[in-house]
Amino acid sequence: MATTTRDDRTAVVPTPAPAEVVPAEQQGRMTHRQILSALSGMLLAMFVAFLSSTVVSNALPTIITELRGTQGQYTWVVTATLLASTASTPIWGKLADLYSKKLLIQISIVVFIVGSMLAGLAQSVETLIAWRVLQGLGLGGIQALVQIAMAAMISPRERGRYSGLIGAVMAVATVGGPLIGGLLVDTSWLGWRWCFYVGVPFAVVALVLLQRTLHLPVTRRAVRIDYLGAAFLSAGVSALLIWVTLAGGTFAWASTETALFVGGGLLAVAAFVVTELRAPEPIVPLRLFRDRTTTLSILASIAIGVAMFGSSVFLGQYLQISRGYSPTAAGLLTLPMVGGLLLSSTVSGILITRSGRWKGYLVAGSLLVVVGFALLGTVDHETDMVLLGAFLFVLGVGIGMTMQNLVLAVQNTVAARDLGAASSAVAFFRSLGGTIGVAVLGAVLDSRVGQLTAQGLAGVPGAAQGSGGAGLADLADAPPAVRALIAAAYGDATGRIFAVSAVVAVVAVVAIVFIREVALRTESGDERLQTESA
Repeated sequence: MATTTRDDRTAVVPTPAPAEVVPAEQQGRMTHRQILSALSGMLLAMFVAFLSSTVVSNALPTIITELRGTQGQYTWVVTATLLASTASTPIWGKLADLYSKKLLIQISIVVFIVGSMLAGLAQSVETLIAWRVLQGLGLGGIQALVQIAMAAMISPRERGRYSGLIGAVMAVATVGGPLIGGLLVDTSWLGWRWCFYVGVPFAVVALVLLQRTLHLPVTRRAVRIDYLGAAFLSAGVSALLIWVTLAGGTFAWASTETALFVGGGLLAVAAFVVTELRAPEPIVPLRLFRDRTTTLSILASIAIGVAMFGSSVFLGQYLQISRGYSPTAAGLLTLPMVGGLLLSSTVSGILITRSGRWKGYLVAGSLLVVVGFALLGTVDHETDMVLLGAFLFVLGVGIGMTMQNLVLAVQNTVAARDLGAASSAVAFFRSLGGTIGVAVLGAVLDSRVGQLTAQGLAGVPGAAQGSGGAGLADLADAPPAVRALIAAAYGDATGRIFAVSAVVAVVAVVAIVFIREVALRTESGDERLQTESA
């Protein structure tokens, strides 16, 4: 006999009869219809999370130009959200192992709504960045907790049939986000501020749906939150990422500031490791890394995060600034990548469910990511757009086969009591890679654009004296000749960051090749937890 609660209702759960002679509901499982009903609110919440990223991507050039921001600030508007999401993800994951997953998802949605509304009211780039941090805290919870709740409801073997739904949500948000963002920016009586408001109605509806449809058991037990570990983790990650972003621009790589940021960050990380070894309920259980599949999946997630987030953030900038497309048209031009992602995630999910084998799809997907980025590394300000679409399709197919299946591999391996921590660890390190990618590749892009612009200005009489440090902040006021030069520089420099992403993605291929494949389990997370507790 075991006592559990389903939200606020307490019940005594008898030991079930053998699985062959009782229906799914009496086995503690959810039927297909119940799962689809519960997924409605969670997938809408996930849609909000993806939409908030994609709807802003095509609007950022307009936002930064209007607020007279710099390329560094352009990067930070994205990095701030990723940083907050990254630092908070393990904390959300650990809380999911201790508290109601449903309540935590709802709290994260509320935090997201508040951050979005305040970001839309920002009057400067600095305040926009600050509210994007709050938005990122909510996003970190949504992205991690939806995956964790799905793992609790659905067995790894059956999860493939639902991964197509996740792929569809990602595709719709990825296509719809830039299109909606482009339309909002191009509509004079709305403007870019509505890019932050547009996700709020969806988030409110998601809250209502979750309240009505999601009912997960919550095991009541003594709770001890590792606040010290959470503080050290946030401090260490933040210090190192801020250093990566500012070094070489705001201050020199070899400087007192570098010593303070790096030294402080490493000390905080070391303190975090020591704390986790001693904490009764660690934020990130270090025992997870004893398993080869988990460790290699996390390493691959870092590489995929660096490549994917770090390069895709600048795709909208390339299409608008270098190629001259409107925000709406730039969104349409990303359709090939989204189509590839939707197709591969759906098909691979169905095939994985049928066979129970997943490693081959991970290997093929990671190889396609490398090939896609290598092809994109050849682009410049004159690349044929049909060719660019083909390159993006290859990349989309690779990402669709890789991202969700890395999480699946880890969830299939770890103990049920660590599902939340393990799932959030993968999301954490993927976001960490993405944050590093945005910061580092943004610095690479900024440096390369500066070099190409300086070389071009040297050949334009009087341009160098009149333009100063021509760049993104000066684009709106620059003379036509200088504006064209800056646009060409951005186009030519973008190819370099795609090439760097291809090299980083090779790390993911190597890690995935050495992952040991384990056949997918047929029990849901809740069923495994009951078995382990017994």
